[in-house]
Amino acid sequence: MELNKGLECEPVIASMQLATTFWRRAVWMQLGALNGLAALFILLVTDAAMLSAGHAASIRLGAQVQFMHGMATLACATFMNIGANGARIAPAFFLSGILLYCLPIYAEVIGIAGWLALMKPVGLGAFTAGWIIMVWSAREIDKS
Repeated sequence: MELNKGLECEPVIASMQLATTFWRRAVWMQLGALNGLAALFILLVTDAAMLSAGHAASIRLGAQVQFMHGMATLACATFMNIGANGARIAPAFFLSGILLYCLPIYAEVIGIAGWLALMKPVGLGAFTAGWIIMVWSAREIDKS
């Protein structure tokens, strides 16, 4: 009985092709810009007068971290444009960090944090991984 090993890999290859087709530089840049806009919207909509001092500080922290990592996602495209191709995977870490760190902060403020608060350290780890990838990929700049 002969096994066709090529058929076993086809679903994996197809999913990898779909991922590389969808996760293009333009998508990263759109998501980074959208996060910047969302952070600005959060800051503008949440009036400090309607929140306690602690909640206002939490919202401000979450929005600032979200904005900063949204802009870092945009910076990854610039890194890639000048030769740091390793930066192409950092946006996944920045965007997942936004979800895992900032979302629990916002959930705490509206009183639905629960188990989401346990995700904040994972989000910090994702941010850290993204920045390490950026530092590592910077060594590729201007090599050609």
